[in-house]
Amino acid sequence: MKSEKVKKILIRSVNWIGDAVMTTPAISAIRKRFPDAHISVLAKPWVRDVFLNNPDIDEIVVYSDRGIHRGLSGKFRLIKELTKRCFDITFLFQNAFEAALITFLAGIPERIGYNTDGRGLLLTDPIETPQKVKRLFGVSGSGIKIMKMHHVEYYLRLINAVGIDGKGLPLVFNLTDEEQEEADRRLKDEGIGDGHLIVGINPGASYGPAKRWFLERYAMLSDMIVKNLGARVVIFGGVNEVKTAEEIAGITRYKPVVMAGRTTLRELGALVKRCSVFVTNDSGPMHIAAALNVPVVALFGSTNPDATGPWGSGHIIIKKELPCSPCFKKVCSEGYRCMDLITVDEVLESVKLKLLELKC
Repeated sequence: MKSEKVKKILIRSVNWIGDAVMTTPAISAIRKRFPDAHISVLAKPWVRDVFLNNPDIDEIVVYSDRGIHRGLSGKFRLIKELTKRCFDITFLFQNAFEAALITFLAGIPERIGYNTDGRGLLLTDPIETPQKVKRLFGVSGSGIKIMKMHHVEYYLRLINAVGIDGKGLPLVFNLTDEEQEEADRRLKDEGIGDGHLIVGINPGASYGPAKRWFLERYAMLSDMIVKNLGARVVIFGGVNEVKTAEEIAGITRYKPVVMAGRTTLRELGALVKRCSVFVTNDSGPMHIAAALNVPVVALFGSTNPDATGPWGSGHIIIKKELPCSPCFKKVCSEGYRCMDLITVDEVLESVKLKLLELKC
């Protein structure tokens, strides 16, 4: 990195909600290094809300590739928009060739990113993935190359390579007072007041069923949390997970509050903030909960918690070690054994442990 007097910085966000949350320590480090610079984040519409109210970010530029930036003409429209802003540096957290090409054509003088996807010649600072296979990656039992480094550390290593230190910085998902007050009001409307313990359940995961614990077990867990621990249960999820949430609620004895499909991402975050414990598959809401310092009980199946587990201390990860794990498959042909081996009792005990810690 050559520039010292930097006035305008562009950060190209990744495209998954959980991954976007995991970039926030690196963004905080960039802000710390350039306290007076104007920092913009280029993000897809569904990721935008992750960065709202973040004190390290001055502007969010929405990359609407299904709208005004669709197709070749839309890409050139975006390039013109970026060119007019006269950025000095761009940090490309997204590894795609397109991210480098757009910023190259926008004439941004310094372009920093990992040298992946054949884009090295488009970068002024092509950062090699550290000893690509030997250190950063390992091989799973099914022969698939897997990342051993946590994604948070992966993004931090990119900026470390150009002299920016991000050690010890937390995840960021800042809520406004108004968002939190609205969450309290919505819970009160559901009969949940300040004196209630709340356990959040997030049974979905957009990647595929191999990341999802069984809905029948979530239903059993919900009933046992209410009966044995005296807490209220709230089920979370997006619009595509409403059916799953309703099926879980439909087979419970003690009816949970179903918020799946009824919240924006920001509203989901504000409601998760009120939870004493958050039980979840490997998913975007898992990382939001971790960013909000809510204790997480994370259930892992096909994916690797060393790379995408909840960041920070105070969380419990439940994963069964099998020869084929992690396989990263969306659908399992072996009966989802990694999820089948996770019992309701052990998840309940983990929830109980987290609730007991809150009382100490």
